[in-house]
Amino acid sequence: MTEEKVILVNEKDEQIGLMPKLEAHEKAQLHRAFSIFVLNSKNEVMLQQRASEKYHSPLLWTNTCCSHQREGETNIQAGNRRLQEEMGFSTELKELFHFIYKAPFDNGLTEHELDHVMIGYSNEEPILNKEEVESWKWMDIDAIKEDMIENPEIYTVWFKIIFDEFYHYLEDHKL
Repeated sequence: MTEEKVILVNEKDEQIGLMPKLEAHEKAQLHRAFSIFVLNSKNEVMLQQRASEKYHSPLLWTNTCCSHQREGETNIQAGNRRLQEEMGFSTELKELFHFIYKAPFDNGLTEHELDHVMIGYSNEEPILNKEEVESWKWMDIDAIKEDMIENPEIYTVWFKIIFDEFYHYLEDHKL
């Protein structure tokens, strides 16, 4: 199986090349990514716990789904593909905003991503891909914010960054 490639971009989100995913994380190259927040009718966020076998951030809690677009995919197409692959369901997604962040890991890899943040709504229980996801739960948005302060070590590095951006977006916009 060939390694998945990420789309290298400049700060304007213009594609400037492709690179194997691991190499992009080793070299901290800016690349396109997406993060999905699925909310239920109680306005709770579906969180996933990363699988124990993941090569970075195993068993840490994070947003519903996140990954990288493939060449030729729109952000929404990529989000729908990965939501189905990881969580076993689909829902209509809406892109909210994008921003750039850089987050180093303990293992020498670095996330340097232009992240497209999307939202979807569902009350479905996911059908987890156990190679990707260990567990899941619904959690109130304010409870997530409080828990991140009390237990920062149980969340992925990027989720802490992305959640802060998402939280402020929700404060400024009525969805």
